[in-house]
Formats: sequence, structure tokens, C-alpha cells
Amino acid sequence: MNEPRTAARMEGMAPFHVMDILARAQSLEAAGRDIIHLEIGEPDFATPAPIVEAGVAALHAGHTRYTGALGLPALREAIAGFHATRWQATVDPARVVVTPGASGALLLALGLLAGRGDEVLMADPGYPCNRHFTRFCDARAVTIAVDASCGFQLTLELIMRHASPATRAVLIASPSNPTGTAISRSELVRIHDWCSAQGVALIVDEIYLTLTYDGDEHSAAHWDDVFVINSFSKGFLMTGWRLGWLIAPDWALPGLERLAQNLFLAAATPAQHAALAAFLPATLTELDRHKTELSARRDYLLSALRWLGFVIPVTPQGAFYVYADCSRFAHDSHAFANQLLGQTGIAVTPGIDFGSHHAERHVRFAYTQPLPRLAEAVTRLERFLQA
Repeated sequence: MNEPRTAARMEGMAPFHVMDILARAQSLEAAGRDIIHLEIGEPDFATPAPIVEAGVAALHAGHTRYTGALGLPALREAIAGFHATRWQATVDPARVVVTPGASGALLLALGLLAGRGDEVLMADPGYPCNRHFTRFCDARAVTIAVDASCGFQLTLELIMRHASPATRAVLIASPSNPTGTAISRSELVRIHDWCSAQGVALIVDEIYLTLTYDGDEHSAAHWDDVFVINSFSKGFLMTGWRLGWLIAPDWALPGLERLAQNLFLAAATPAQHAALAAFLPATLTELDRHKTELSARRDYLLSALRWLGFVIPVTPQGAFYVYADCSRFAHDSHAFANQLLGQTGIAVTPGIDFGSHHAERHVRFAYTQPLPRLAEAVTRLERFLQA
């Protein structure tokens, strides 16, 4: 039997290795093992009650039909208002596009900007979907090695060194996954000004911006020529609701609307109504409490991992990840992660999910477990490393 040939774009689109780790961890749990999940980038807190209640109310009120492709007008206005209140960024609600998660926003931006022969510059290590979505659009992801010397963030000098006539966009993530580091305001200004002068699109992923613990939160939405991606998943604890947003330049809106109509029609209506409650004072107060807890977890785990011998040269300023050099203990982080899971019941993500630059030397710890569980993980790690 002859099977159909798959598209060329599938070549080089690697799977998430962490999903194999997760599947094995779940299998061990089903067999009775106690597993400490530090692998998946998903907060352990429940969605705040006001959001859940608003979602249930929307269902009972019959809000189950399509919205327009760009999203519920009231939610677009609320998102623009949040930017004004939180980051003093003036955003016209007409430039806000509500999407199925931040992934939907990234797909729209890259679908609009990148095609065959185009290049998109991004950091390595970085979130794997950045390069995979670029590949899906038949463009080339130019991954630029970053390290502690630049805070694991792109700099203007790195961008200029790797730019070419084919460069169509530069993608920045701040705070980033997997390192949790943030780009400085001054460096972002330099990059923006260069992109603007060169006619290169600047895409800024801000899905962890509300989870910034050190330094100031600065949003690229202050500029009206930048594509800003954000999400309700991480900072608002709505991962499974699949809702995000994209703020785009005026000129991009007609094309983005056509793409949204054809790719997914609209984001889920009940989730959009639920998200209206994300900006209520009671919700924001609860989210601030969780942010304080995450900051305490970071401080504890960062100190403990360094004490155990992991090399973490830059303190993560946000998100909920620690990207740790494990080369003192192993030369293959994937094998190390599997060994760690099998022998200690601790699940972590190998660096190979995030690129190729020294990926075999790193693992990512997600501090998405309560402090007592993190303490238990550290105890198990110490026994494992001393064995």
C-alpha cells in the first residue's frame, strides 16, 4: 500500500521531547509512583473564580455563537484598557485581535509577514513553536545563539550581524521561555528603532510580562508599528481556555482579519466572555497573590539549584522557569532528564526542546509546584547527585 507523501515543511519540525517525558511521568504515576512535575509550563493555580463564573454565566446566557473574526468588541476594549492601566500604553481597541491562545496570535503574525524566501530572526534557546511556525509558513527561522553575556536575549549587534536582505521580522520574547530573562527597555528601543528604519517587522512576545518579578514591566505596545503577542494562559491562569491576543499596526488589520477568518474563524466565544472578568479588581488581586508565591518559589529553587551545583549565570526576572546548566553532572541533558525521572520521580524538560545552542548542557525546571513539593524535589535531587 502506497501512503501519501507528507509536505516538505514537516522535515525538521521536531516533536516536543517534553511530551515524551510527560507521558512517561504519567505512566509512572498510574503505576503508583510519586512524580514531581517540573516539566510543563503550566501554573498549578486554578483559574480565578470570577473568570470561571463569567464563563458559566456566558454559557447560561447563550453566548455560544461566533463572534467576529477579530474578537468580541467588549474584550478588545478591555484589553486596550488593561494596556493603558498596567503599562501606560495607548492602544486603539481596533488594533487588538483576539486569538485562540498566543499560538493563534503568533500564527497570524507570521502568516501575514513571512513566506518562501523570507527569514525571521529569533533567539536560541527559545520557545520551539517560534521556529516551527516560521517553518510552517515556508520561511526560514534564523536562530541566533544567546548566552549569559547578553542575558539570553537578542541585542541589536546580534541582529545586525545575522540580518540579510531576506530578513522579514525579528522576534523577541520578554520574559522568555525557557530562561525567564527579560530584555532591557533601552535595548528594546534600539532594536525597535533599527527595525523601523530597515522596514523589518518587530514581533514581541509578552505572554509572561505580567509575571515580571525584578525590574520594570515595559510593553512594546507603546509603539504603534510593533506586533505584540500576549495571552490569558500564563498570567491569568487560563491555559485550557485557549485565549490570547495580538496588537498590530493599523495597516496589518485587513490582512490579519482575512487570515483569522480562514484559519480559525474566531476565538471561542464563552472563553472571550469569561476573559472579561480577568481585569476585575478581585481577579487582579488574586493574581498578584499568585505572582508573589511564584517569586518566592523562584528564589528558593534558584538558590537550591545553585547550591547543588547547577550553573545558572543569570537570575530569571520573570515567567516561572529556571534554565540550568547540568554539564557538571551529564553531557546529554535528554538522557539526564530521563534518568532523573526514572530514579527520582522528578520530571524536567531537556534543553533540546529549545534549540541547539548548548542544548545538551541544559535542562529547564518549571517552578509550578508548591514550595513543599519543590523542597522535596531538592531533597531527591541531592540524593541523586551524591549517589
